[in-house]
Amino acid sequence: MRWYLTGVVVSGFGTTAMWLVSGIWVKSLTGSDGLAALTAFALWAPALLGPLLGTLADRVRRRPLLVVLDLAMAAVLPLLLWVTSADRVWLLFAVLVLYGAQGAVHDAAEQALLATGFDKERLGSVNGWRMTAGESTKLIAPLVAAGLFARFGGGPVALLDAATFVLAAGAFAAVRVREGRPAPVARERGAWWRETAGGVRLLAASPVLRPLVATGAFTMLLAGVNGAAVYAVVDQRLGRPPAYAGVLYAVQGAGSVLAGLTAGPLLRRVPERLLAAAGLALFAAAAGVRALPYEATALAASAVIGLGLPWVLVAAMTAVQREAPAEAVGRTAATAHTVLFVPNAVALALGAALVTAVDVTALLPLLAVAGLAWAAVAATAPARARTGAVPDGRS
Repeated sequence: MRWYLTGVVVSGFGTTAMWLVSGIWVKSLTGSDGLAALTAFALWAPALLGPLLGTLADRVRRRPLLVVLDLAMAAVLPLLLWVTSADRVWLLFAVLVLYGAQGAVHDAAEQALLATGFDKERLGSVNGWRMTAGESTKLIAPLVAAGLFARFGGGPVALLDAATFVLAAGAFAAVRVREGRPAPVARERGAWWRETAGGVRLLAASPVLRPLVATGAFTMLLAGVNGAAVYAVVDQRLGRPPAYAGVLYAVQGAGSVLAGLTAGPLLRRVPERLLAAAGLALFAAAAGVRALPYEATALAASAVIGLGLPWVLVAAMTAVQREAPAEAVGRTAATAHTVLFVPNAVALALGAALVTAVDVTALLPLLAVAGLAWAAVAATAPARARTGAVPDGRS
């Protein structure tokens, strides 16, 4: 577990730095808030293929897959050294799409590795530690990335991210875990599609997972709009330069660290649906507060957003790990990841257009009302008894 969390921290540091700098990079080269917001869309867009990509995590051993994925991304990132003018921004978007695809497979492999390596009753705490380890990087990475970009530009940040992928690969390689031999790969035509469809059926068949993942998906839809609006908030409401977004994300990271520390203990006391509803309510209220033109409220809202969002995601993914059979966790987790994050990608694209057409003083309060209404319904919905592992979904 120590080596695994080390890999999460190291890779999370580089990913957070690259994610933040991508938007600032595009904004600095093009001057466009919309294109800057689309960098996040490029990262999330491969989630559309999540079920297909996640099937790979059930066909091979998960630990070696993590190592190969990290080393491959480390080899691609230095290409960004050529992004020095607005006419080369396309290369940054292309790399970000590859980054997102790598992340989809990586996340599925991690979920499967955790589900098979830990007792199901401890998964809430394990996921909380994982969240804390990953989100703790947001305390430092945004500030380091913004400062490095302001002084040297985006190229050195890309090289830093590549170095963190190499270090993460080493950490994952050192993880000691017993992995069973994967089931033999079917050779007939259409086998991959049938296995992928099995993951979809696993999710759809579970009365426990359906409402949880739906709440997570709606939360991430709202989060996409909120994320697209961040540069408009920084510019129009706070009167700060784009790099100030790094400060807001650092404060959000502090809230996420607290979320990871509290998620496990809370899941031992309350059902996943209640934790998810509480997280959505906190996020929605804080997003609405961001419309106020005060730096103190913007910082406080960022911290609360950092607390609320991880609660929703930890609740949903812990339920997936508990409900899905071991041989199908990868594709089921990837399907859930797609359902959760495709709305985020769509909302980031939509939000990039909305922030140029709708003032954030109207957009963010509307977002808050929608989120609070959904949270109220989710919290008061009748509880469903745990059904145990759902059918394996194989044809």
